[in-house]
Amino acid sequence: MTATINASTSSGVILTSDTSGNLDLQSNGTSKVSVTSGVTTIASLSVTAYTPTASLLTSGTAVASTSGTSIDFTSIPSWVKRITVMFGGVSTSGVADLFVQIGTVSGVETTGYLAVSDVSAFTSAFGIRTQNATFTVKGAMVITNLTSNTWVMTTNTYIDTGTTSRNGSGSKTLAGTLDRVRITTSNGTDTFDAGSINIMYE
Repeated sequence: MTATINASTSSGVILTSDTSGNLDLQSNGTSKVSVTSGVTTIASLSVTAYTPTASLLTSGTAVASTSGTSIDFTSIPSWVKRITVMFGGVSTSGVADLFVQIGTVSGVETTGYLAVSDVSAFTSAFGIRTQNATFTVKGAMVITNLTSNTWVMTTNTYIDTGTTSRNGSGSKTLAGTLDRVRITTSNGTDTFDAGSINIMYE
């Protein structure tokens, strides 16, 4: 007699045992691994390795924010639940606020935001109040999936020499699955002239 663990397809896991000191692992009555007096016999044992469907943390490619009126990060996977937008000394040519907009395969969405940054409210984007062409923005904005296509935002940045902070929060419900993030300005015409921007998602 042998202590047996049998994964039966009809009765579930069946355990039987005695005092022989032997162990037998079975699949639906067929022995797959047998341990007898210190000797292990392996029959046709099949093990399927787990392959994760996505990386836990993925970094985008940093983009120099030194020209142009907008920077897009596209093809964000549908499984993503949190996106961090990172600003490394970002500056623009004018006094317009920084805008972060999210969107779907149909494009970025420019309405329906409920957001605030210090004393400024925004409905066209998640905003970061700057209002000075000499300021540079350093820090991060975190955009997190609340449920379905609804996303919430928190931001913690500082400007100028680090003596002034810009904090904010907000929410936005998309028309579909998020797949892109755009960084631009509130007037859409001021150009980037310093720093770099990247995203990280999970």
